[in-house]
Amino acid sequence: MLNVIKGLMFTALAVSFGFSGNAQTGDVPKGWHLKDKASDGYYGISLDKAYEMVKGKKSQTVIVAVIDSGIDTTHEDLKPVLWRNPKEIPGNGKDDDKNGYIDDIYGWNFIGGKDGRNVKEDSYEVARVYHRFKKQFETVTDPSTLSKTDRENYEMWKKAAGQMKKSAQTTNPLELLFLRRTYEGAVKNDSIIRVDMGKDVYTGTELDGYTPKTETAKKAKTSFLFFFTANNSMDMTNKDFLDEFEQYLLGEEKKAEAGDKAPKDYRGEIVKDNEADINDRSYGNNDVMANTPFHGTHVAGIIGAYRKNDKGVNGVADNVKIMAIRAVPDGDEHDKDVALAIRYAVDNGAKIINMSFGKGFSPEKHWVDDAVKYAESKGVLLVHAAGNDGNNIDTADNFPNAMYKADGNRSSTWITVGASGDPQAGGIVADFSNYGKDQVDIFAPGVRIYSTIPGGNKYGNAQGTSMAAPVVAGTAAFLLSYYPQLTGQQLKEILEKSSVQISDKVRTPGEKGKKVTLSEISRTGGLINAAEAVKLAEQMTKGGKMAAPKVVKKEEKKKKAIKSF
Repeated sequence: MLNVIKGLMFTALAVSFGFSGNAQTGDVPKGWHLKDKASDGYYGISLDKAYEMVKGKKSQTVIVAVIDSGIDTTHEDLKPVLWRNPKEIPGNGKDDDKNGYIDDIYGWNFIGGKDGRNVKEDSYEVARVYHRFKKQFETVTDPSTLSKTDRENYEMWKKAAGQMKKSAQTTNPLELLFLRRTYEGAVKNDSIIRVDMGKDVYTGTELDGYTPKTETAKKAKTSFLFFFTANNSMDMTNKDFLDEFEQYLLGEEKKAEAGDKAPKDYRGEIVKDNEADINDRSYGNNDVMANTPFHGTHVAGIIGAYRKNDKGVNGVADNVKIMAIRAVPDGDEHDKDVALAIRYAVDNGAKIINMSFGKGFSPEKHWVDDAVKYAESKGVLLVHAAGNDGNNIDTADNFPNAMYKADGNRSSTWITVGASGDPQAGGIVADFSNYGKDQVDIFAPGVRIYSTIPGGNKYGNAQGTSMAAPVVAGTAAFLLSYYPQLTGQQLKEILEKSSVQISDKVRTPGEKGKKVTLSEISRTGGLINAAEAVKLAEQMTKGGKMAAPKVVKKEEKKKKAIKSF
């Protein structure tokens, strides 16, 4: 499931929707995640320093695949950096490069149909697993009589059944009804505002600044504006707000009915492949933008929004091509699509793959593992978001992950990323981020990240580990472009060993988080830092020894906040 479609609390309504994570206190300037602690006062990645350190070096273009919900290919800050398949002739309806995908110009959409339709919403994997195996296992009394494969599936089904039962017990029909009525009220108020303003799309800031012409419009403004201000999302548009709200509402309603009713086959009705056959690969379409590009567009901008046009935002990497691969619906992604998306990225030259999605069950994990091993064999770095449930994923399942099911070994080119913040915006560790001393490798900025959003020239904030992962992917691409001799394993080693260690105690994510060191909730105990990574890359490429991680001491004095730009 998209890591961005969770979290923010409606303060007065107690309704969560939209961008990942609970609302943060305080504020930070746009682009704070790129700044430097010593010179700017923010726990960013010290990107300007890193660029100063590579000044004079030539760089090589790095292809980064973004496996996501879709990317706005018309965006002014992304058009110059989008990957274009050099072996494909646009629009001729032929598979020129003979890779099985017709007119895959910008990438491929694995959740589209050959008739041009696209999967928008989908079910959750827990419900798919529960109903898939229910008839086979609900009468089993002695699991020891089952084959090894059936025992594994039985244990997975049993876990799904437990979660379904718990969900049914905690679902409050009155809350769902209230949520539905709140959404319908928001839609009605939006229609009144659009007529009164004379425009169909507006941001929270624009809504705040406009004076209603009628008393009805005045009431509608007050009600609708609350959603923007309560969640500190004034850059968000009314359209994106209502889309995210609707997605959350539909998801909650699907969860409520999932126990008694098998989920609809949203994907199968459109894609029409044999999902049980990993070798049935020639499906999908070339519409990588489709109808849900918010998440992927935001992620792509973080990695590589064009840095030389004086528009919008600057991505982390300055010599990158973004390959758009659509495999993530509004719901849980399917293992087959994830596995084939990884293979597509590798086969078409991606050296880094960003994966800002995740789920709690993976019935065909062996397919994904095989694809990850393939990427590993080609030296491709895979960057995965840790998730936004405030869970310890050392004990709570989170897929895909770095651990191979067959032998328990860990991929040597996989990085799992938790979300960090800033003391001026909720704390060094985001309160929504998943964590784990064994399973989360590093933390990176993921709170109030300003980036590209759909609309051609639109920008806005979002937060979540979905935003933290592309910060790491972008940093990896930046390093690889200036140090092209680095392998995927070396990139991972540099990013982790150069991480800035935090001596201050942080609060474990979740409502009752306790104070711990960052090393207690991640493998490195550090925050990603581009400047420190450059130092280490320089040493490694010259055969030098690894430098000891830099430690940030407790703040002597809080620096004055930088104004937004």
